[in-house]
Amino acid sequence: MITIGIMVKIITIGYIADLIWGDPYCLPHPIIFVGRGIKNIEKILRRFCKSNDHEKLIGVFLTIIVVSTAYLIPFSLIYSAKLIHPYIGYGIECFLIFQILAAKSLDIESRKVLLQLENGNIHEARKYLSYIVGRETSQLNEEEIVRATIETVAENTTDGIIAPLFYIILGGAPLGMAYKAANTLDSMVGYKNERYLYFGWASAKFDDLLNYIPARLTAFFMIIVSFALKYDWKNCIKIIKRDRRNHKSPNCAYPESAVAGALGIQIGGINTYFGQKVYKPTIGDPLKVLEKEDINRSIQMMYGTSFVSFMVFIILKIGITL
Repeated sequence: MITIGIMVKIITIGYIADLIWGDPYCLPHPIIFVGRGIKNIEKILRRFCKSNDHEKLIGVFLTIIVVSTAYLIPFSLIYSAKLIHPYIGYGIECFLIFQILAAKSLDIESRKVLLQLENGNIHEARKYLSYIVGRETSQLNEEEIVRATIETVAENTTDGIIAPLFYIILGGAPLGMAYKAANTLDSMVGYKNERYLYFGWASAKFDDLLNYIPARLTAFFMIIVSFALKYDWKNCIKIIKRDRRNHKSPNCAYPESAVAGALGIQIGGINTYFGQKVYKPTIGDPLKVLEKEDINRSIQMMYGTSFVSFMVFIILKIGITL
């Protein structure tokens, strides 16, 4: 049986590995296989969809199949490896945790956008932004590019770091991978369009449920970080209280309002998805004009929030098991 001390070491090694290496391009990321699995399972299940009610019910089966498989495969892999030698199992779990977390990769991908803006190359900035957001980027001006980058850094602080850490602390790499599968499922089929309104309903709702606690913890940790970084922590609290529901998702506005409040900026507004303009309620007050450096500040908040959450989760895990 794994001890709490070993589990803490495993999580710590995986966490630090992510901060150092991120997602190496030479390694196939597990989420790639999850995404392929979702596409293949969707093709099979859609054959049984005869009505909207069928789509909704079969969408529930899709969620169950994908999430349970994403849990069982790493669980079985780690368990089997430990039968050979415990340290082989520990090594595999460290590696999976390293792959699950996304702080360094979020930093790298958002800085690619920032670098192009600093070089005055708005066309390249739009291209790199298109890799990390779902909206259309071909017509965005510099301020809109900055806003979109900050929004994705803020939102993915929850989706890519705090929520995975939360579930890793609760159930190790298998539960962390199950969360990532649910999150990937939502990003692929959780759209409210004609194709996925019913089929993706369960995936979207399940992702909302899984992110409910982590999103609120992210906002709370961001208040601490904004104080530590000498940002406007009082305005951070104010905007979280006021704008935390200014989003179609019950969770996304929490980290976004925390970042907007801390930096004294306004995000949200009109975005274009698949050729259709969509208005999102604004978050924060335009106390100052959005500038390129705000991307760097949001990344600093992301790293600070990651560290605070890691320390809090580890301390709680040790304390609860004592």
